[in-house]
Amino acid sequence: MRRSVFVGVWLGSLLATAPATSVSASEIPAFARRYRVSCNLCHTAVPKLTPFGAQFAGNGFRMASEEPPRDTIDTGDDLLNLYRDLPLAIRLDAYANAYTNGGAKTDWQTPLNLKIMSGGPISNKISYYFYFLLFERGEIGGVEDAFVYFNDIANVPIDAAVGQFQVSDPMFKRELRLEYQDYAMYRARIGDLPTDLTYDRGAIAAADFAGFTLTGAVLNGNGKGPADETLHFDNDFLKNAFGHLTRDVLPFLRLGAMGYYAPQRATVEDGSEVQNQTWMLGGDATVTLGPVEINAQYIHRQDDTPTFTLGEPEAITNGGFGEIIVQPAGARWYVLGLYNLIHTNRPLLDVRLGGPAGLTRYQAATAGVGYLLRRNFRIMAEGTWDVELKESRWTIGLTTAF
Repeated sequence: MRRSVFVGVWLGSLLATAPATSVSASEIPAFARRYRVSCNLCHTAVPKLTPFGAQFAGNGFRMASEEPPRDTIDTGDDLLNLYRDLPLAIRLDAYANAYTNGGAKTDWQTPLNLKIMSGGPISNKISYYFYFLLFERGEIGGVEDAFVYFNDIANVPIDAAVGQFQVSDPMFKRELRLEYQDYAMYRARIGDLPTDLTYDRGAIAAADFAGFTLTGAVLNGNGKGPADETLHFDNDFLKNAFGHLTRDVLPFLRLGAMGYYAPQRATVEDGSEVQNQTWMLGGDATVTLGPVEINAQYIHRQDDTPTFTLGEPEAITNGGFGEIIVQPAGARWYVLGLYNLIHTNRPLLDVRLGGPAGLTRYQAATAGVGYLLRRNFRIMAEGTWDVELKESRWTIGLTTAF
């Protein structure tokens, strides 16, 4: 299990980037080219991973820990491994949306994302990965995932990564989802706090023991924003702590539990410092029954001073999602459903999904289909109904990689 904790997203991007299935070796990038295999070796619906794909990614993008020289330069130095060619991949996402709320509005999001990605082994136990958003929502997106990954530290089953990554990755990886619609609870922010379960900077480690996988992370808690004028990425000396424990309890059932503690300080108008304390507890589950996969997440969150105002009432938030994916083995099509629900006791909710800030409740239901025209070219259609705003969004789109 540990092998898929950090790096499933890497393979999804580099070996076959298109939320649907994989690619033939001659058609798309990096690892498919390197090993001359089709991406369906590692993907069911790209970027969704097979068990082999998760193992390959977690092994630092190697078929085995000790591989013969394949496409590296013989420098005569045992301490240096260099690729003959830098492994690169490019992913393009384009969509068209129609919105209805008593009227109709259409929007060409073409392209929405354009990424350049690179990753691979530095040694038999060290790997790297990053991607740069050349274009995201109409502007330069910058770096999102970017880290160095260490396998089997001190020859024990412990892996670690240092850099920038998504806090939610040990539970469900947003970058590997098949929907245009997001996992809303991971993006939800309360009041003036930067704390959520998406991108952050820090260190993360995972270990296997007695059938369990335990993951822990120490984080800045400020997201992936730029450094301030003093070149600091963190605006205080406090650090956040995240933990996740998971186990396969039955052949078809995986269960997990998470905890997150996030202190945050801010200077208010009178020059004094006010500290908020955020904590989260939650559970997750995956059920796999033949072609059907069901994923579920629940999180309880409390923030004692979410707008850094002394004496304000505590914000209590509950939310999560349920997801079902149906894709028969070997099929080029899939169908899915996703339900998001978040509720808080104060008008502070910002789910960063295009709706208005200040909501106390977010509820949306999504259904979609997808089809692979090629291993590296997927088309999709999706509809989402926002229960609270009573509006719908209809999406058609494509994802391709080369």
